Amino acid sequence: MNAELLIRFMLDCDRAYLYAHPERELTAEEMQRYDEVLTRRASGIPAQYITGHQEFWGLDLIVSPAVLIPRPETEHVIETVLEIAKVAGPTALQKRRIVDVGTGSGAIAIALAKEFPRAEIHATDSSPDALEVARVNAARHDLSARIQFHSTDLLKGLLAGEFDFVVSNPPYVGESEEEQVQLEVREFEPRKAVFAGPTGLEVIDRLIPQAHATLRPGGWLVFEISGTIACAVRELLSGWHDVEIANDLQEIARVARGRKAT
Repeated sequence: MNAELLIRFMLDCDRAYLYAHPERELTAEEMQRYDEVLTRRASGIPAQYITGHQEFWGLDLIVSPAVLIPRPETEHVIETVLEIAKVAGPTALQKRRIVDVGTGSGAIAIALAKEFPRAEIHATDSSPDALEVARVNAARHDLSARIQFHSTDLLKGLLAGEFDFVVSNPPYVGESEEEQVQLEVREFEPRKAVFAGPTGLEVIDRLIPQAHATLRPGGWLVFEISGTIACAVRELLSGWHDVEIANDLQEIARVARGRKAT
């Protein structure tokens, strides 16, 4: 799949063209460029950073080494918000206020803006470079006017008690787990977006009380986790209502949710 992705990138063509022209031979110049791309990939650089693109929720997003590469597992965060909205009613989130904490590429914020065209969307990140990528992605999808970006740590400076949803894919890997993380993630993706600290709970431990202060009564916190911290996360959410931890398609704990008391 990486080889196909890279040759499509090098030829600037889609999959349909590639398969419709199996007889197509590379020129000497194209072969040289392809060899250079393969060399970069062989060094461990993720294919998404080479091509500058990654798909998320059916959306083509620009990515760079300044941001975590959006992954299919994070789409479960969007699915969870949609599930809550469905229970609340078809128009429950249309005029509500949602904030994506640690937005990175803007993947979650942009997906939610697409799903809820009348919702007020905010997105925060402490990295200016990441926010620049997120703004570019919002502009590419004609959402610049719909998403308000904030350069801040987690939820610092946002209105207290005014948000209906706080969503996030925070850093949740512990430094003690570093050797278990893929080499290309350890070496090339932004470390602060992957590792939270010694245990993996350090950022979440700060996020939960800040989210509680930021949410209106009855508002929801939805965030991505890993199986190694699921039990600890459930304990941190004690005092919240309707706490659930959902598994991903591999039956690994992936999304935690909790509702602020009314």
